[in-house]
Amino acid sequence: MAQRTTALLIDDDARLGTLVSEYLGKHEIEVSTAGDGTRGLAALRKSVPDLVLLDLMLPGMDGLEICKKIRGTSEWAGVPIIMLTAKGEDVDKVVGLEMGADDYLAKPFNPRELLARIRALLRRASPMPTPPRFRVGKLELDFAAREVSINGKRSTLTNYEFELLATLARAAGRVLSREHLLDTLKGHAEAFDRSIDVHIGKLRAKLEVDPREPRYIKTVRGVGYMLVRESE
Repeated sequence: MAQRTTALLIDDDARLGTLVSEYLGKHEIEVSTAGDGTRGLAALRKSVPDLVLLDLMLPGMDGLEICKKIRGTSEWAGVPIIMLTAKGEDVDKVVGLEMGADDYLAKPFNPRELLARIRALLRRASPMPTPPRFRVGKLELDFAAREVSINGKRSTLTNYEFELLATLARAAGRVLSREHLLDTLKGHAEAFDRSIDVHIGKLRAKLEVDPREPRYIKTVRGVGYMLVRESE
């Protein structure tokens, strides 16, 4: 029997929690619920789900703060997050996505749409074999040869810089927290002499036309860094 997908719903609306749990349960998604941010984070510490459904407006800690905490914790940083909120203004959507949410669904919503978004998000988040090369714009990375080129011209990177760029490339389009990057790259000598921010700055200086307005390595304020995908 295939393993069921697990989801954590952090929302103070008990009725919605029951409806979502029952509907998704019929489609092989096992939902656990938490009525506030403190309980939600406690649930994450016990067991990391396949995805998080996160209400924006919560008592105490709001959804943006919880999203930031999830993205800032290495064990949880890669968990997909769909934000649920009664607010429909574009600014709320933008802030949520900038904080690291992967998708956004305004209440009230059709459970079928939620299910479709969950399935699409999990497909995107599923680990894929690392391709021999990664290319976006004029930037190309050859994993096997450990070479990076810009506009066909090879760029000389240190071992740590290459590993940092390769880590971002394998998760292209997803925000990785500083803590996640440090944890992934621990063991490299260069990891201890300078912060991730300094190494990102050095990478940008070598890869970006204008490091002050980066095209490839984006900063997500308060969360971490993301390497853009080809489609962006």
